[in-house]
Amino acid sequence: MHTTALQNCKNFFDTYATGFPAGAKVVEIGSQDVNGSLRSVTPSHFDYLGVDFVAGKGVDLVLSDPYQLPLETGSADIVVSSSCFEHSEMFWLVYLEIMRILKPRGLFYLNVPSNGSFHRYPVDCWRFYPDSGRALVTWAKRNGMNAALLESYISLQHKEDWNDFVAVFLKDESCADEFPTRIIQTFADYDNAVVRGHDAIINQNAATEDQRKFMAIAQIAVQQLRVR
Repeated sequence: MHTTALQNCKNFFDTYATGFPAGAKVVEIGSQDVNGSLRSVTPSHFDYLGVDFVAGKGVDLVLSDPYQLPLETGSADIVVSSSCFEHSEMFWLVYLEIMRILKPRGLFYLNVPSNGSFHRYPVDCWRFYPDSGRALVTWAKRNGMNAALLESYISLQHKEDWNDFVAVFLKDESCADEFPTRIIQTFADYDNAVVRGHDAIINQNAATEDQRKFMAIAQIAVQQLRVR
């Protein structure tokens, strides 16, 4: 797990955890500890369950079917998943299962690469962009769920080459007023943020961070050639 994946999830809990009591049930989808786990940033007073489709460090429950969660409907307060959906051939089915097991005021925190290296585990299928969160809400509504996207953004790189798509979904939009604070209010290192209630994209950038870096390098190279 890369640096920003852990930091983004810590930012999520720092922003939203106060809305839940001690003992709140947190389920992590894709919990195997590979260079780190979201368990490490989950508040200690919450009840954590790590779920994955393979056995390993950090896995409390092994799935027999990656598209079915053996958990009761409306049983989880928070579901978190990082660096997992890109490896799911049909992530939209997992998304519906996550929304099913959440309580009405339950939150789903999603972190998926928006760019970065090809990494098969065992496959690598997808990258997510600024409209991906809204598309998942459309999918949920098409399936009879009153889901809402509270916020999403693309985090900037830190040490590694990853830009992460981060999104926070609410199971039932009627509970939205219970969560007035947003992660993007706490830091500025992001592009292309989407916030519930606002049509405009915040910090909109058509070029990726990598493209901006390449253009800056190219401009320096051109200037050096002109000096010569």
